[in-house]
Amino acid sequence: MAAARPARLPRGVRIMNRIELSVAIAALALVTAQDLAAKPARYDIDPDHLSVGFLVDHVGYAKVLGMFRAGSGSYVFDEQTGALSSVRIEIDTASVFTNHRKRDDHLKSADFLNSAEFPKMTFTADGARRTGDRTFVIDGQLEILGRRNPVTLQATWNKSGEHAMGGGLFSAKPYAMGVSARGSFKRSAWGMRYGADNGWVGDTVELIIEIEAKRE
Repeated sequence: MAAARPARLPRGVRIMNRIELSVAIAALALVTAQDLAAKPARYDIDPDHLSVGFLVDHVGYAKVLGMFRAGSGSYVFDEQTGALSSVRIEIDTASVFTNHRKRDDHLKSADFLNSAEFPKMTFTADGARRTGDRTFVIDGQLEILGRRNPVTLQATWNKSGEHAMGGGLFSAKPYAMGVSARGSFKRSAWGMRYGADNGWVGDTVELIIEIEAKRE
């Protein structure tokens, strides 16, 4: 004798069950996303979306705009509290670019960055002071030519969310964060004095930093 088939639920009940299941899945995904955003998370800076620029006065007439074309870094950030830690950005000094080959070669020489002996310059920080909803002051250490000196950055947290574009670290459209930072320092504090005393090359270096980073 064949076993009796289980009673088939009415179509309306089946539809309601599916709706309830879909709502439960969506709610679980939302709770998971909120839980992730509420905890400190590591962010890896996308090298393709890291811009480190600088401005330096030239004989008082105008400022030379340059940049470093290679770098990497990471940091830990808690979106809920705004706590920032474990900041580390490494820049390849030989990647300096000012759109003038002879000047770029001079910047790589021992008069300035001495890229042959010191291929990296590094910024590190262990924390930040929150000054607004999305603004921070980051007191860190900048290492150039083997010397470390304090440098302060004024940072703005621009945006966080699922990245809308692919490419680089963003091929899977992960959760990403964008940051802009500005700061300045006197290069002579690192022993980089070429042209500073006679005013040919400004001592003050203005920093322009733009970052897009992927949350791990």
